[in-house]
Amino acid sequence: MKTIPVLKVTFFKVLFLLIIICVSSCKKNNSIENTLKKNETFAKNEEEETVAFFFIETANVGKTIISKSQIAQQKSSENSIVILGKQIERHQNQLLHEITELANKKLIIISEINATHRGDTYELITANPSDFNRVYLNSMKECLEQQIKLLETVSNETNDKIILKLVLKYLPEQFDLLRETERIIKEKN
Repeated sequence: MKTIPVLKVTFFKVLFLLIIICVSSCKKNNSIENTLKKNETFAKNEEEETVAFFFIETANVGKTIISKSQIAQQKSSENSIVILGKQIERHQNQLLHEITELANKKLIIISEINATHRGDTYELITANPSDFNRVYLNSMKECLEQQIKLLETVSNETNDKIILKLVLKYLPEQFDLLRETERIIKEKN
């Protein structure tokens, strides 16, 4: 009969010990959370927001440029514009691929936020055959200028070496494509 009270006492001691361990571990978890909040480890800063904006906007402009270049390859009757469309599409696909990979590494989801570019693309699709080349070239000039501005802005506002390397790789090519587009525009006028 004495063994039952001894077992009860032992059982309650073990239970009490487990409760103490659980309570102390919960306090440790809360202290870790509090420390992280105090250090603002997960707080976003301006540079992170700039980088996220850069990825999203550059990808959206790139998708628009790719769509327009594909349309130009199908609708244009001029060989120089078809060749330019292929060059621009190939370049933008490479840029979009690298931007998507970098964004994924930084846990940034690229989604199409604004649909204003779709209206632009629709204008290109519905352009008269006689006006198509002019509309395409002017639209491409604007898009390339917009993307160049994005690349220049992010290079001035971030110290991220990977992004700066990306800018150094693609910015000169963007200027080359813009100059080629402007050259063809001058030829057509």
